[in-house]
Amino acid sequence: MKVIVAGGGWAGCAAALQARKMGAEVCLVERTDMLLGTGLVGGIMRNNGRFTATEELLAMGGGEIFEAVDRNYLHENVEFPGHRHASLYNVATMEPIIRRRLQSAGVTLRMECRLTEVKRDDRRILSVSGKQKVSREVFEMAADAFVDATGTAGPPAQCNKYGTGCAMCVLRCHTFGGRVSLAAKAGVQEMAGRKGGQIGAMSGSCKLLKESLAPSLRETLERDGVAVVPIPGDLQTAGKLSMKACQQYAIEAFAENLVLLDTGHAKLMTPFFSLEALRRVTGFENARYEDPYGGGLGNSIRYIGMAPRDDSLQVEGVENLFCGGEKAGLLVGHTEAICTGTLAGYNAVLRIRREPPLIVPDTLAIGDAIAFVRRRMRTEDGLGEKYTFSGSVYFDRMRRRNLYQTDRRSVAERVGRAGLEGVFSRTAG
Repeated sequence: MKVIVAGGGWAGCAAALQARKMGAEVCLVERTDMLLGTGLVGGIMRNNGRFTATEELLAMGGGEIFEAVDRNYLHENVEFPGHRHASLYNVATMEPIIRRRLQSAGVTLRMECRLTEVKRDDRRILSVSGKQKVSREVFEMAADAFVDATGTAGPPAQCNKYGTGCAMCVLRCHTFGGRVSLAAKAGVQEMAGRKGGQIGAMSGSCKLLKESLAPSLRETLERDGVAVVPIPGDLQTAGKLSMKACQQYAIEAFAENLVLLDTGHAKLMTPFFSLEALRRVTGFENARYEDPYGGGLGNSIRYIGMAPRDDSLQVEGVENLFCGGEKAGLLVGHTEAICTGTLAGYNAVLRIRREPPLIVPDTLAIGDAIAFVRRRMRTEDGLGEKYTFSGSVYFDRMRRRNLYQTDRRSVAERVGRAGLEGVFSRTAG
């Protein structure tokens, strides 16, 4: 059994690890020199309903990625506006931990490689081809199943067209080339999020060098994991929050305050804030953005190229192509990517074995979110929303349906009642 995973963000890493657990030969192809994608600048786990989803996946036997993250937290049980019991991992050290975990499992990594072409017949993908950045080696690889975890952000032309210009963000399109969608190369008509005149959505935060903050502010941040600094009224701007991909942070507290989280750097939870204005706020007189380097201008535009798919995460029209992360729809966040990536990798191998796919039932938050987002994306209103376990539209639904739980035993019992305890650990064919 051979599986190729395109894209090495959280979803791709989870898909590759799950497929490898099930005995497949797995090659993960990543266009840059590092894994994790936006996870390189993210750092937030277990806030609000993400706690529930994390515990569901652990109870289902697919939580190796979460277990690795849990060992790399700088702060646990942190509260910040609108969010409870968050854990913050160190973005500076997370990538090599996950890379070693994949390599020890036997996943083959092809770094700095861009997939550029797809060969397929009427029903399935046969092979992919591409080029290695440094050696310029041209390669072609065949597989039995594929997972598209290439995300939906970039290249710079999209950020210029729909945003405020390229912010030179962690995606590093100028260095390694823009995102290439496996689904699109296979001829799939992709979908774009849109709301009013806005196509896609703007990524929601920037990093500041902690050394550039006032000593007292840095001390608070490193002690508590969070610092909330009021923004003077004349510096507050309306309208930015509606542009955010992360709608769980689109609340008044984030318009009225500068919210900082300690993820190794100072994570500024705002879509953009001009450097001149930022330096007028007490404690930020010497502030400097680290990544994106154009943080005062804007962040990457996301949710431009999503794949139509079913609840098993099979991409419509290609029977051996599955998707995870942002490619699977308007699901926002690391936890969401790891959950969908794990399911995509699992069902890719089941497809090779000619076994029925796993569809997670809606009695679990993971299954309910996957199905709910698919239905909503078929409506105009739904394409204008963003969905996450940690806030906004979907977290409200979690609470209404009594899916939000913070008691580990209760979550595990619910997984057991669904008959899915340890399902991702059942690797025998």
